[in-house]
Amino acid sequence: VLIEAHKRFYPFDFCPGFWRALLLWHKDKRVFSIDRVKKEIDEGRDELTAWANNTAPQSFFKKTADKAVIDSFREMVEWVYNEPQYTAAAKAEFANEADGWVVAYGKENGLAVVTQEVHDPDIRKKIPIPNLCEQFEVDYMNTFEMLRDLGVKLVLGTQGK
Repeated sequence: VLIEAHKRFYPFDFCPGFWRALLLWHKDKRVFSIDRVKKEIDEGRDELTAWANNTAPQSFFKKTADKAVIDSFREMVEWVYNEPQYTAAAKAEFANEADGWVVAYGKENGLAVVTQEVHDPDIRKKIPIPNLCEQFEVDYMNTFEMLRDLGVKLVLGTQGK
């Protein structure tokens, strides 16, 4: 969600309230991400990288080096590799990206995963987060549902008028 929000829906220059809301709800222990997402963010070397390293507290990115999370991720990789529906490229990509770790962390900690991806029972070239969530009984929602659930209102300010 963070990478897509930065690139598409909530760029820092015209929607700083989104990023402030994430930090506000993080203080209430309701919003955070994981270290593996942070690694992907750091590869971007952009404004999101700066936010993740200079504005978001270290506690925003939870560690995944927990035996239960690792075991859960391993179970998900095994399931993915045994699913004939997915292409070899999709399986390889899954094993090397953060998505499965996000779901494993959510599963082991009883948390909902937030994603803009949608469930697609027929997809072959990617393993969507919702497909994985449904297979492993992990709750998920999209960014808009999360914002509504948190009661976030992004309102027009008078600055720049």
